[in-house]
Amino acid sequence: MIILPACSSSGGKEKLVIYTARDNNVTDVVMPKFKEKYPNIEVEIMMMGAQQILERVRGEKANPGGDFWWGGTQSAFMTAANENLLESIKPSFGDKVPAQYKDARDRWYGEMLLPEVIMYNTDLIPNKADAPQDWDDVLDPKYKDKIIIRDVLASGTMRTIYSAMIYRQGPDNPQKGYDWLMKLDANTKEYAADPTQMQLKLARQEGLFTLWNLQDVMLQKVNLKQPFDFIYPKSGAPILVDGVGVIKDAKNKDAAVKFYNFLFEPALRAEMAEKLFQIPTRDDISKDTLPAWLKGLELKPLELDWNVMSTKEKEWMTYWSEKIKGKGKK
Repeated sequence: MIILPACSSSGGKEKLVIYTARDNNVTDVVMPKFKEKYPNIEVEIMMMGAQQILERVRGEKANPGGDFWWGGTQSAFMTAANENLLESIKPSFGDKVPAQYKDARDRWYGEMLLPEVIMYNTDLIPNKADAPQDWDDVLDPKYKDKIIIRDVLASGTMRTIYSAMIYRQGPDNPQKGYDWLMKLDANTKEYAADPTQMQLKLARQEGLFTLWNLQDVMLQKVNLKQPFDFIYPKSGAPILVDGVGVIKDAKNKDAAVKFYNFLFEPALRAEMAEKLFQIPTRDDISKDTLPAWLKGLELKPLELDWNVMSTKEKEWMTYWSEKIKGKGKK
């Protein structure tokens, strides 16, 4: 938990409690700028996985402990909206975000787009053409005990990838998708407890590759000089809309709305694309302000019905946890 105290030099003090799935590398860029603009807001940041945030907000429904939810899958936000856990608030930038990246009733907005890709160790696979080129390639028996996966249930990213793998096999009868995940489990050496452990194990050459989001691959590759690169799957990628929203009955709603609007300011979004490889959802940001890596990226989406994904995710992931995880090698 991080607490940024309010400056007492002028104006009335406010408080803001943020539940976030963002890493320190994101909060370390954003929060000093927010504090500079709003020095009288004392900010308390609590970091946890996106699924953990959903469960916490659900558990605190009668007495919310948080004000703003920063970072999570659209499936998680759709679930929260359907459970009346989010406020309906149209922010100042509301008309600048396309309909497919926000809730029709303004209960959440997508902050950035996260294509899910195949992330691999370039020391072990120096030739990009030798890495798996599409989703089904990762099931090849030659990759048995060669894959490190971030533990699925606590991760919005992994829940999205696994749900997408079931959906693409046919959502009406998930058995084919379950069979697919059983084959992946057979090739999985280990389920790492968190993203840091997963990345460390991949860097230490304990596995050849993993399934993860493009943004984090770029952060690790460029900023941290890790031996990583990615394959954008030929058939398309689940493009996760990573969202934000104000928690229902938030005690500090005014401060939450200030942070909401600040987070989507065009200058900040361009900076986050440059420094942290975030793909903004706002469609009015000048391409001249965006970095070269983003201008050259072709986003081919895997065709998914996100309403179905949101509705079925819990059922599918429960089945994976109880019937598939750790059983593929048997």
